[in-house]
Parts: sequence; C-alpha cells; structure tokens
Amino acid sequence: MAKAATPSSRKSRAPARQPKPQTAAAPTPETASPARFAPDPLTVLGAEQQATLEALSVNLARAAMTAQAAIAQAAVKQAASPSAFTLDPMHVGGALSEVMTKLAAQPEKLMRAQADLYGRYFDLWRSSTLASAPAARGETPPTAAPAKGDKRFSDPDWQSPVFDMVKQSYLITSSWLNDLIGGVEGVDPLTRRRVEFFTRMLTDAFAPSNFLASNPAALRALVETRGESLLRGMENFAADLERGGGQLAISQTDFEQFAVGENVATAPGKVVFQNELLQLLQFSPSTTHVYEIPLLIFPPWINKYYILDLRPENSMIRWLTSQGFTVFVASWVNPDIPLATRTFEDYLNQGFYAALGAVLQQTSAPKAHTVGYCIGGTLLSCALAHMAARGDGRVASATFFAAQQDFSEAGDLLIFTNEAWLQDLETRMDAAGGVLPGQAMADTFNALRANDLIWSYFVNNYLLGKEPKPFDLLFWNADQTRMPKALHLYYLRKFYMENALARGVLELAGEVLDLSKVETPVYVQSSRDDHIAPARSVYRGARLFGGPTRYTLAGSGHIAGVINPPAAHKYQHWTNEALPETLEAWMAGATETPGSWWPNWAAWLAPLSGAQVQARDPSKGPLPPIEDAPGAYVKVRS
Repeated sequence: MAKAATPSSRKSRAPARQPKPQTAAAPTPETASPARFAPDPLTVLGAEQQATLEALSVNLARAAMTAQAAIAQAAVKQAASPSAFTLDPMHVGGALSEVMTKLAAQPEKLMRAQADLYGRYFDLWRSSTLASAPAARGETPPTAAPAKGDKRFSDPDWQSPVFDMVKQSYLITSSWLNDLIGGVEGVDPLTRRRVEFFTRMLTDAFAPSNFLASNPAALRALVETRGESLLRGMENFAADLERGGGQLAISQTDFEQFAVGENVATAPGKVVFQNELLQLLQFSPSTTHVYEIPLLIFPPWINKYYILDLRPENSMIRWLTSQGFTVFVASWVNPDIPLATRTFEDYLNQGFYAALGAVLQQTSAPKAHTVGYCIGGTLLSCALAHMAARGDGRVASATFFAAQQDFSEAGDLLIFTNEAWLQDLETRMDAAGGVLPGQAMADTFNALRANDLIWSYFVNNYLLGKEPKPFDLLFWNADQTRMPKALHLYYLRKFYMENALARGVLELAGEVLDLSKVETPVYVQSSRDDHIAPARSVYRGARLFGGPTRYTLAGSGHIAGVINPPAAHKYQHWTNEALPETLEAWMAGATETPGSWWPNWAAWLAPLSGAQVQARDPSKGPLPPIEDAPGAYVKVRS
C-alpha cells in the first residue's frame, strides 16, 4: 500500500498591489465599494498558513481522486459478476412493506409516536439552551445518552455544544425509529425481526460518527495532518476494495504481523491422518502420564481450528494437554471447486467417523471423548444420534461449545434464512464455482455486530487514516474458509429453516435422528452474551438429550466466553446440576463462580476418562506422522 506523501508547498503568491493613496475627494461608488479594498486572503495569511492551506487542498484533491478511481475500478469488477447487483440485498422489501402497511393501519399509534418525537426534541432544545449558560455548563443532564459500551461518541469533542447537539439528535431519532418498528403489532415475529435488524443496520450506518463532516475526531485529524489523514484513509479504502475483488473487505488487523505455525497455532504435534475433508492433529503431551480416554475436538468448518491455539497463554489445546488429556483436533479443509458437491453426510462419514476411527486406532483406547464447537457441535449432535440408532458406543462423552441443536431461538442469523435469501446465496455460489467465498461468511457475522466489527474500522481506517492494530483474534476471524454449496444449503435449510433435528424428523445416512435416544454423558457450555448461538437456544438443545446432561453458562460471547483460560482471571460462569424447563428457572438455582469454566469441565471429564497410562508420543503411534502441526490444510487462505 503506498504511503501518503507530504505534498510540497507551492511558492507563496506575490504581495498584492498596494492601493493608491486616497485624496480628500468625495468617494465615487467604485472607490466606496468595500470589495475594492478587500485584501487578498492569502496576503493576510503568513507563509506557514498559506502552506498549510495549499497542502490541505492538494491532499483533499488527491484523496477524492483516489476514492473515485477505486470506486470506478470496483464498479467494473462488480459489473462482470452476474450476481453483483440486487435492488434488495437483504431481501427485506416484502417484510418492510408488511410492517409499513400495519403501521399505516394504526394512525393513532403513528400520531402518538410523532408527538413523542416532538417531545424528545423539545426536551433536547430546552436542555441545550440551559446547558449553554456558563453557570449550568456541565451540570444539565443530557436528553439522550449513548448506551453503556457504545464507543462511537467517546471522543471528548462530542461534549462540545455543536457536536453534542448532533449526537443527541441522532440518538433520539434512531432510538425512536427502532422503538417504533419494534412495537408493530399483528406481524409475524420473524418478519418483524427482519425489519428490526434492517432498521438497526440503517440507523447504525447513519450515525454522525461515520461521516467526516460530523465526526470531530476525524475533522481534528484532517486539520492537524493537513489532509494527510484523509489521503491515507482513501488509500486504505482503495486497498481494501482491491483485496475484496471489488467488494469492500474492511481490514480489522495488520495481517502482515501473523503467520500460522509461527506466532499463532504453535502447539507442537503431528498430522497423523488425513483425507480430502480434514487433517487429524495429535498434539504432544506435556505430562508423563495421561488419561486412557483421548479427547477429539471438532471445530466449526467455517473457521480455522487455531482459535483453540492462538497464543501459548490462551491455548485451550496446551491447557488440556497440561491436564493430562491426549488431544486430537480436526483441521478441516478449506474447500475449493472440486469439493463443491460435498454434503453434510460426507462430513459425517469422512469427517466425524473417519476421525473417530483414526483416534481409536492411534491410541488403542476403547472410546474417545468428543467436543463440538458451534457448527462442529451440530455435526457432533447428529453423529451421536446416528450412533445411538445403530448401537455404536465408541463415544465416552460429548461436550458442546456454543453449539445448537434446537434452532427455534437461534438469534439474528435466522433472518438470513428465508427462501429468497437462500436462492440469492445459491446464485452467488454458482457464480463462484459451487462454493461460498470466505468473505461472504465474514460479512454476515460482521453485520451482526456492525458498530464493533464494521463501523469502528470504517472510522479508524478511512476517516482517521490509521492502520488497524495487530490482534491475533481478529486475524483468525478474517481467516475464513469457503463452504461447499451442497453442505451449506443443507445446513441452512434443515437446521435454521426446518429445525429438523430438534423436531426429530432429520434423516441422515439411513437413520432418522432422535436426540432423546442419546444416553452418552453430555456437557453443554454456552455464553451469556453470545449473539450467534444464544444461551436460550443452546439451553433448549441441552434438554433434548436422553442421558445425563450438565449445562454451564459462561460470561462474555461466542469466542471470549469459550476461550477463557483460568490464568486470565476474567469473566465468570454459572453452574447448576438441575436442568429445569426454562433457562430462567435454571439461572434462579445457579451458582456464580468467578473466572474460567474450564476447571469445572475438566473436573466433570476426569472421572469419565479411565486410568492413567504412559503419555502418547504422536510420532510413535500406529499411524505414521504425515507432517508437523499445524499441518497444510489450515494454511490455505481463501
């Protein structure tokens, strides 16, 4: 990426001619005109100020040209794609029309809402007037304040009278509009949620912090750098458009600072088995003796496995080996066009069953513990039901990290699973040769937390012209994988749209899957603030299993709630041996414990793990090592 060069200052203009000395004659209209005697502004300014204005002008022009060229090139690339343009990319048109029709049929509600908005603005005018008095400055409470944790308005200049008025006006209007949409009655709940999500995205996008002219921090940087901040920002913008192939792929971290196998995914081990869908990693022990029953982890195939091994200090893999477990992890392939036809059943047979068989062969153990994270947990649930139907008892226990079985309350991802959206997705995958590009999944997950994962970087990278900071978690988050068309559409339709597994009607590999027949001991982890696998949804799934089930709720979200090493002393978790009908009833009887939930899980797992045996060297098992961990599959970028 080219760095912004400091433009050289033009030579200062020559001083303007001095007016002739005036005589005592009566002024004529020409000589009386103030404009005739107005000095050239650049004459009044000093040389340094002239240079500043000229540099600002040049950089603004260069920034505009950089942005225009990038947008033009992106438009050409988009035009070449048959699925590039759509009038309704969110497929919200029908839902929005239905909600607006219901609102129009409730004139009293609209009148009350309009009166409420006028009242809020009157309160803002009154409080702003009072606050403008020197004696009351800083003492008048605001009419509208950002929510706790909202970082968009953290710059001190948002407290100045003008920007404070802009901020509060936006907060009043956006909350009013979101409340109005959320209060519509007589509409299908999913339809209303779709419109609510779209409205929230729209109001987030129009926040004054996202525009140069109304962001005080961006304006200050523009002046202080003589326009170089905006020029750098537009160069970042152009680079992200180029990296996204004509679509904006906002950089969330400095990708050059990380390398898989060098400073992330560094736990030692070997690849001991592989097929076209996965590599099986066995990690080196860190104790002299280990439990007899090994542990096999299935991460989601929409991400790389090394969320479990970002750094030594927060590596779950290293922590598990330190607790005496023999740890195996499935490193899924990053599929390309030749694998476009692979199905969910293929992932069951060539993924789950193949990996389980290899683990038992490598360790000579009679059974294995299994773990499924997110989608990997949904696959594991199906595998357990499939094994139960066939009387296969090779799994000693199953643990689920933020995984769903019942999708009836699956959160905002449900709004992306109507038939029109899926048909559009299928068209997009066909255009890519039968796979879903990795960036598509990243865009979807980013949209669920747009202020944190889109707009904060939009402001930082483009308006302020800064480079994103190195952050291993965001490097991993951006290292998305592609998805085979058959697999992905099956998953979205059967689980999100039909909720077939929870209803007991899902047929897979010759068996109808019934989770109530799964008697394997189950440990279910969920996270309180998880927006991908909401705690209530995970809890509903936990109650579907027929055997002993322990449910644990951790603090934080989908990632930090899971990856929370004990040494960090962060967050908390709740435990309750009972499993009542609702999550609220469970919480009422739960015990809160500070810190990580990992020790609670290990204490549950240990009694199920058999006797202590000599630690297993990955290089000396029946399966000859193929290569060192982390293996080749995880290094394939989308």
